[in-house]
Amino acid sequence: MTTVAQVLNQSNGPTYSFEFFPPKTEQGTSNLMQAVEELEPLKPDFVSVTYGASGTNRDRTLGVTVELAKRSNLRVIGHITCTAQSVDEVKRAIDAYGEAGIRNILAIRGDMSGGPRVAWEKHPQGLENATELVELIKSRGDFCVGVGAFPDGHLTSDFELDAQILLAKQQAGAEFAVTQLFFEPKHYFDLVERVRNVGVTMPIVPGIMPVSSVKQLGKFVELSGADIPARVAETLLRVPDDPMMVRVAGSVIASDLCKEMLTGGAPGLHFYTQNRSVATREILAMLRARGY
Repeated sequence: MTTVAQVLNQSNGPTYSFEFFPPKTEQGTSNLMQAVEELEPLKPDFVSVTYGASGTNRDRTLGVTVELAKRSNLRVIGHITCTAQSVDEVKRAIDAYGEAGIRNILAIRGDMSGGPRVAWEKHPQGLENATELVELIKSRGDFCVGVGAFPDGHLTSDFELDAQILLAKQQAGAEFAVTQLFFEPKHYFDLVERVRNVGVTMPIVPGIMPVSSVKQLGKFVELSGADIPARVAETLLRVPDDPMMVRVAGSVIASDLCKEMLTGGAPGLHFYTQNRSVATREILAMLRARGY
């Protein structure tokens, strides 16, 4: 099977991909598998499973990722972080993916269990950053490695430093990047221009989060530091407190963002599904109705 980087570089059109998270309950597992079954017919180019803060759910991530790879024909990306883990623990996770035949890995430094606003601390026997994580993954086998990018900037660094860090990740062996969620199109294109100017050449896929509730949006913005444009906030605040109407409004907002991404030359779209399929399917239907 071709790697994610090969797909992104060789595709004749935009790629579409989905991200899931490892469930904690039986109902959560049921929701996840239902979402996968409903989204698989859309033929995503790849899917990924998150690792979680401080690697606390790494066993669940490995289990879900391997299960998806076994149960479907999906091209699966496994996530790995280096937060609160020794180098040996990270090596075991990398090797587990390799033994399961998973050749694509997304390398993220990760946040502390208290969230991204908590000062990051290196594990005494751990890695310093995502660049070292990329190097370690590449040393363990023939993996295609992706990394994160930040259109709204990283909470602990400035735009110029972010660009240099992304270049360092590429030089360490990273072959593609997926961005954190964002809502302002200009921020994505500014990011791409900024990193191209310092020598980053790998594909940078915008991460899209369908908004299904105002509360959910607030939580993600708090965790990520993403900016909410006034037009987005005003649109959501005008919607009655009805889950379906909020979801539809969120889908329209996301489809408008996706349209600008594709028109501007983004290589694809990566949807943060929250283990739900309806909003993502609505957005893709809207895009196809517009000729994308």
